[in-house]
Amino acid sequence: MKKTTCIIALLFAAVVCYGQSNHYLTKEEAPHDTVFMGAPPAFGSLLFEQDFHMYQYGKTLRPTPRGQQAVKDADTSAGSVLEGFSEAFGMTLSKENTPEIYKLIARMKEDAGSYATRCTKNFYKRTRPYALYNEPTAVPEAEEGLRNNGSYVSGHSAIGVAVSMVLATINPERQDQLFKRGLDFGDSRWIVGFHHYSDVKAGQMVGALVLPALLNNAEFMEQLAKAKAEFARLKAGK
Repeated sequence: MKKTTCIIALLFAAVVCYGQSNHYLTKEEAPHDTVFMGAPPAFGSLLFEQDFHMYQYGKTLRPTPRGQQAVKDADTSAGSVLEGFSEAFGMTLSKENTPEIYKLIARMKEDAGSYATRCTKNFYKRTRPYALYNEPTAVPEAEEGLRNNGSYVSGHSAIGVAVSMVLATINPERQDQLFKRGLDFGDSRWIVGFHHYSDVKAGQMVGALVLPALLNNAEFMEQLAKAKAEFARLKAGK
């Protein structure tokens, strides 16, 4: 009993300390992807054939630099995501160099990767391609943990687009580079074999709808203002 009480107290202290949960949005405020997303391609359809051929094409990319980048993109920790977007942003993004941007992205990415995609994943429970074809992926250590997790839609892909849009509001001069990087981040998922091509395209669509919801959230807007101010200071060399 004492141990449980201590754990609860520590968790409460952590929330008070950081002043935030893991999300800005509630499940009700996040885009409800089951409302506007249709079903994944039916087995044997032309779109399913496209998924199959893109899966085969992805395997040819794995030994290339693009394949190596796809493996790096599999890590959706805040530090890894920001490192992956640094070149497109034109500045090193990290917990140490850009702490306010880090706080913003670390929290909002979960609104995209979890709340905005979970319903459709659970509803359709689409089998992931590596499980369907019984073949290895380019990130073998993640296979068992995701084997029974729905493939449609791709949470990684939603994160990529949503993060790119948020970063573009901070640094609009680099919006084109950021948007491309956001799409590439999602495309990495069909290259490594964890998602069908149509999962990725659907996830990117869902990700684009996260920012409008976030713009109505007071906590997000407050942190976004801090992130913009931080970027302005760094850009000015202060």
